[in-house]
Amino acid sequence: MPDATGLELIAQDLREQHPDAILDTLHFREQATLLVDPAQVREVLIGLRAKGYRFLASLHGVDYYPEEPRLSVHYQLLDMDTVDRIAVKVRMGLDDAHVASVVDLWPGANHPEREVYDMFGVVFDGHPDMRRILMPEDYEGHPQRRDFPVGGEPIIFTYNEDKIPGWTQ
Repeated sequence: MPDATGLELIAQDLREQHPDAILDTLHFREQATLLVDPAQVREVLIGLRAKGYRFLASLHGVDYYPEEPRLSVHYQLLDMDTVDRIAVKVRMGLDDAHVASVVDLWPGANHPEREVYDMFGVVFDGHPDMRRILMPEDYEGHPQRRDFPVGGEPIIFTYNEDKIPGWTQ
């Protein structure tokens, strides 16, 4: 993992190519992280790929509620030659939860992007099949958001099977 100095060098090089793309850098517990403008994340990821970070290890969503901007997409990239890792994070509000798809760069991002869309409501612009992957197509809401209502459907156990309205064997 790049140390703090190496992270700043990577960030500076990316800033030269994309002046407003890198919002901040963070080096915490030996993890190098770039905080990136959502509108420019694709360009930054392409730049990191050119620097050797060619393997997308993970892509996932996070809800930082009650903080704003609350939604985030995290990318973990690996440089397999130097056994190096870097994280890229983008944050966005609910009103503009859009980020560019990277499926054409990393085909393995197909299902993770769909999952982040399904669970958090982040739309990946340019994705070839942007639809739900885990929940039914007609499902309302995004269950991994922190303000999503918990519960609501009774669960049938042997001790309460005769008490659940509408349930028959």
